Amino acid sequence: MPKIVDHDKQRRIVAEAALRVIRKSGLEHATVRRIAEEAGLSVGSMRHYFSTQEELFSFCMGLFVERVEERLENLKWEGPLVNDLKCMLLQFLPMDQERTLEMEVWFSFSAKTLIYPELKKLSNNMQDGMHKASQFVLDKLVANKLAKPGLDIDLETEKLYALIDGLAIHGILQRDRLMPDRIESIVEQHLRTLYFDVNQNK
Repeated sequence: MPKIVDHDKQRRIVAEAALRVIRKSGLEHATVRRIAEEAGLSVGSMRHYFSTQEELFSFCMGLFVERVEERLENLKWEGPLVNDLKCMLLQFLPMDQERTLEMEVWFSFSAKTLIYPELKKLSNNMQDGMHKASQFVLDKLVANKLAKPGLDIDLETEKLYALIDGLAIHGILQRDRLMPDRIESIVEQHLRTLYFDVNQNK
């Protein structure tokens, strides 16, 4: 009988091989030949799974989006609310080895968004997700009557989004200065400017 190949599984294997090559050698060295060698495939067989380099890179970026969404779905909301919101925002930041590696490769892909329209679309999806997470934080604080009086919710959403996006970039580019505990402290301190801590008034 002919060998049955799980096409989706094989595409993921190829994509993971591509990510390993990019982490080790950079995006500019992620050639079809190198990726095929890393995946244990022939160059010709690679075409069965990804017809173009853009298609492969798009699939890889899609994996990152999936991973972030999976982490968000698996978050345990145990309270207090502000701590849970902080934990949610940290899923977008380089807080551990896995997230750091993801972001290093993500930024490599982002440099290609001007060349590959499909990558631009996926990059925008990730940015939209980060913005929605920022909006979610403000909406939750308001809904639970924890937001400080007089906040401009739209403006604070943009400020929080800009903070998280900036920390993601500098957490990669200036890792020695912005260690994970420092990043967490910055996020926590910013959240304190947004909510009314009822415990301080008891």
